[in-house]
Amino acid sequence: MLGTATVLLHLLVLDWFSGQVGRPREDALRRQAPPVTAELVEVRPDPPPQVQAVPPQPALEPPPPLPQLPPEPVEVAQEDTGAPPAAGPADGAPAGAPGAAPVPDAAGKGSAAVAAAGVQSPQGGAAAQQAAEPAPAKPAPEARHYKTDLPPPADITLDVARTDANGTRWSGNTLLSWTLTPTSYRIRIETGITIVFAKVNLLTLTSEGTVGEEGFMPTLMTEKRRGRSMTATHFNRKDGKLSFSASEANYPLVWGAQDKASVPLQLTAIARGDPQQLSGNIDILVGEDRDASVFSFVVMGQEELDTRMGKMATWHLARPPKPGSYNSRLDVWLAPAYGWVPVQIRNLESSGAVTTQTVNNIVMKNSGS
Repeated sequence: MLGTATVLLHLLVLDWFSGQVGRPREDALRRQAPPVTAELVEVRPDPPPQVQAVPPQPALEPPPPLPQLPPEPVEVAQEDTGAPPAAGPADGAPAGAPGAAPVPDAAGKGSAAVAAAGVQSPQGGAAAQQAAEPAPAKPAPEARHYKTDLPPPADITLDVARTDANGTRWSGNTLLSWTLTPTSYRIRIETGITIVFAKVNLLTLTSEGTVGEEGFMPTLMTEKRRGRSMTATHFNRKDGKLSFSASEANYPLVWGAQDKASVPLQLTAIARGDPQQLSGNIDILVGEDRDASVFSFVVMGQEELDTRMGKMATWHLARPPKPGSYNSRLDVWLAPAYGWVPVQIRNLESSGAVTTQTVNNIVMKNSGS
């Protein structure tokens, strides 16, 4: 019995010892690593984005009806192809009569410019020998006369969009402003661009003079471009001469001569005087900053323009380029419903640059203001 008890005791000790082997390591691992809990989560697709309802927009008022153009038919002139026209009176008037237009020569200049060329210094060959002798002054030819009615004073603001010859584009605005008294006028044109919050003026033109049967009668035009000196064009009516501060050129001062600041408004005065005068060519001697030439405008037709003021019925006039005289093109759109004032002006330069100015506001002023 003692031996049996000893064997059973040994068996119990061995069983207990085998149960303790590895337990301290398991207890240490349980103390070091927290228990891992798994949870099943139902995955639901994202709800579709909420589309906000657009509030109803107020109905825009329809633009006012287009004005009725004058019922008189207007003959649309054909563009000059550059061929010299046959010499003869214009509009049935005898040569040299007040109603006759200057006859263009083969170079594309009007007779007013041809006569004026006689007072310039000739160049080359035999002409250089004649330069030493004073050339006899040629009488100024009779220019075509027009009935005029000057537009009342106003400020016109225009949006400017320009594309340079290299494709560079920029935008700005132009202010065309003019005042009138019973005997005089003053025109000011300012063109600039806006950089950040500042306006930078690129060009300022001023024209001043008297008013009369000819319409606008300039005595002085000044031109100031950014980075350049101011130039002046003088209309000496006492001596009958047109001269320039930037060159030695001079011309006889003919009836109805204008500068490049006043010529768009002179077209307005001619249209207001009698719309029938827009038939055929409208020839005006125009003094610029260094030279002068005859601008021959033709009526291209009646067009509707889209502007920030709405749709406008207009008459489109153009001065096409002529080889040997000028290579740029000038287009002017006049609006009968707004007193025939220019509401769009486009200049196509010989380099290919295009500048378009389109009206965005018109403010009428009192005379003399």
